[in-house]
Amino acid sequence: MDALRQRAVDLTFALGWALVRRLPEPAVTWLFQQAADYVVRRNGRGVQRLRGNLAVVRPSSTEAELQALTRQGMRSYLRYWQEAFRLPDWKDDRIVGRVRTVNEKLLRDAHKAGRGVICALPHLANYDHAGAWAGRTGMPVSTVAERLRPESLFDRFIAYRKRLGMEVLPLTGSDEDVFGVLAARLRAGGFVCLVADRDLSAKGVPVTFFGRNSRMPAGPAALSMRTGAPLIPTTLYYDGPDLVITFHDVVDKLGGVAAMTQQSADAFAAGIAAHPQDWHMMQRIFMDS
Repeated sequence: MDALRQRAVDLTFALGWALVRRLPEPAVTWLFQQAADYVVRRNGRGVQRLRGNLAVVRPSSTEAELQALTRQGMRSYLRYWQEAFRLPDWKDDRIVGRVRTVNEKLLRDAHKAGRGVICALPHLANYDHAGAWAGRTGMPVSTVAERLRPESLFDRFIAYRKRLGMEVLPLTGSDEDVFGVLAARLRAGGFVCLVADRDLSAKGVPVTFFGRNSRMPAGPAALSMRTGAPLIPTTLYYDGPDLVITFHDVVDKLGGVAAMTQQSADAFAAGIAAHPQDWHMMQRIFMDS
């Protein structure tokens, strides 16, 4: 049964990539919004977790406000998938033209220094679009992807991100030393982006996040300490048709990996608090929840 379920998931995504790209964009947007609203009404485990996480971000919300925010969050999440199915067909001028930035000089100056640069991001808005934008503006991205099941679905995502101009390394199941490869890219002056608001190893760094205990991966800070590359926390949000990318202050290396990871968590919290509807966190992230 598990094999049949995985096959069904893979076929669903294959149909999505094939069909959604052929439909008019307004029709696709309407369909995905209706699907998001339906998922929220069903109130499955992922929706419950999303609502619980958003309740931590907005603790003073009424039930009605929290329900509306959850609906907006699910619409934002399905917008990510809508764009994922269509991004490979976007022209370069659309990929670049639909991005606005805040404090971009921090990124460009760090990159010009020649030591490489690391951006750590939470699950906000569309980080694939951000990666495609970076590559088309002179900074091709190296990143890491969580291995998905079935393997064929993981291969589709690797191919998709490669089409967007990114180098994608599997987090597990490879003979390559992922940390070593990323360190080599940075020493060569490259650009590494890592989604880093959820620990997948159970060995993450303890942080305080929205006043609660959480864990976040040590990778971005450890890479920065190992290579000397600056670490820049980065947050995203949707504004109408545009993606807005905010580059936060370079993380101070004093205090080592733990302090650097906490600084990143603080920057993530600031970006998420400002635009909670674009935080696509449907997994457990707070240790006491």
